[in-house]
Amino acid sequence: MRIRLFLVLLVWLAAGLGATAARAAIDPALVARLAAEDNDEKVAAIAAIVATGDPDAERLLKSLADGELRHEGQEITLNNRVRRELEGAMAALRLFAPEVEVRRRAVKELASGAEDSLLPLVRKALEREADAALRADLQLIAAGLELKSGDKAVRLAAVRLLATSSSPAVKTLLLPLVEKSEPDEDVRRAATDSLKLVEARLARANFAGLVFSGVSLGSILLLAALGLAITYGLMGVINMAHGELIMIGAYTTYVVQNLFRSYAPGAFDAYLLCAVPAAFVVSAAVGMALERSVIRWLYGRPLETLLATWGLSLILIQAVRTIFGAQNVQVENPSFMSGGVEIFTGIVLPWSRIVIIAFAGAVLVLVGVLLARTRLGLFVRGVTQNRAMAACVGVPTARVDTWAFGLGSGLAGLAGCALSQIGNVGPDLGQAYIVDSFMVVVLGGVGQLAGTVYAALGLGFANKLLENWQGAVIAKIVVLLFIIAFIQKRPQGLFALKGRAVEA
Repeated sequence: MRIRLFLVLLVWLAAGLGATAARAAIDPALVARLAAEDNDEKVAAIAAIVATGDPDAERLLKSLADGELRHEGQEITLNNRVRRELEGAMAALRLFAPEVEVRRRAVKELASGAEDSLLPLVRKALEREADAALRADLQLIAAGLELKSGDKAVRLAAVRLLATSSSPAVKTLLLPLVEKSEPDEDVRRAATDSLKLVEARLARANFAGLVFSGVSLGSILLLAALGLAITYGLMGVINMAHGELIMIGAYTTYVVQNLFRSYAPGAFDAYLLCAVPAAFVVSAAVGMALERSVIRWLYGRPLETLLATWGLSLILIQAVRTIFGAQNVQVENPSFMSGGVEIFTGIVLPWSRIVIIAFAGAVLVLVGVLLARTRLGLFVRGVTQNRAMAACVGVPTARVDTWAFGLGSGLAGLAGCALSQIGNVGPDLGQAYIVDSFMVVVLGGVGQLAGTVYAALGLGFANKLLENWQGAVIAKIVVLLFIIAFIQKRPQGLFALKGRAVEA
């Protein structure tokens, strides 16, 4: 009977992991059922092979999935249903792997949809599992499979156990049980109570993810707007090239990455430690050059400044295209910024975003200390509040303007360095943030660092909340309309600038 399939099985068993006569092999007749035309027969054969507990079962099923197991010279065909059963069976067999990480991946695969026939294997794995977190996950998988049991007590216990889950898949399992089609009233009532608990937990998880997304976007807006808060908020310069200074910081990070990859590949993960100061210095140098050559002649002339800096932005974009090309370039994350933290089922906080939030906080603290505690900060605040009086007491106002503009430009470079870690870097990178940066500065209050922080975080959270409700386009429109209405009522922004120049 089916001699060719039998011979293939014998050869396969002889090559597998040093099979010996002392170990019982899988029944060839059972394996032959995998070639049956009836898909139900194939599914039953897969379940029976898994139930044998033979160490070679996973390798046999893998050869079937890869199309290496043939019957009478023909490949055994598998439809989607059989493939799903096969994938689930192979994942279930990996529950007994000695490596915890292998078992963890197997549990995740089964959590997305295990077949009823795998329940005995899941129970067996549950008895042997020593890891507490994996045991909890296996209990939920077993409970999901026990919902179809004919024993009412088993179903009720399963429903109550599923109430402790925060997985969206559990909600899908419980929904059919709360409908009137469920004949048992006790099961229906228990499922309703469990569903309410699961939905409440899912709502909290979604809100936590939303808050993190809002803080993440807010930190990016804060980094992008901090430099503008100095060049526009403190100096009154409408710098339309601010976005291009962000872009320069991103490309500087790209260059530093390539240098490390070429000359110090073993220390590649440390390239950001060099890229951060390099991005600041390069962007600051470009900004100071722009201020000394063009902008210093246009103070007090906002329209001419706007047009001049817009022209400078086009020059910078074209220069970058000439040097690096028009296509986007990829900046790779260091290994410590890969992956994320799963706080709830399906809610993962990426390490790249977490690091950027911490970086934005550190930059904010340093800028606050610089403006409040250093000689340069004192000069900048003095020139901002009353330029004529500052000049009378010996403050070199022209030099302060240059250094302040360089500081704002350097902060834009830091924003570009951070942005390079969450997306591709291209010549148009800064264009996506220039409008948002101006909105943050104007909403927070011109010249107010605290207002910039509140405005950035508020706009970040509002954008993500509205995106979750009506989409990104509507969110942008609503936020813009809100800012227009707010500025009409309070032109000074959230925090008004105080000083003799303002009072005059």
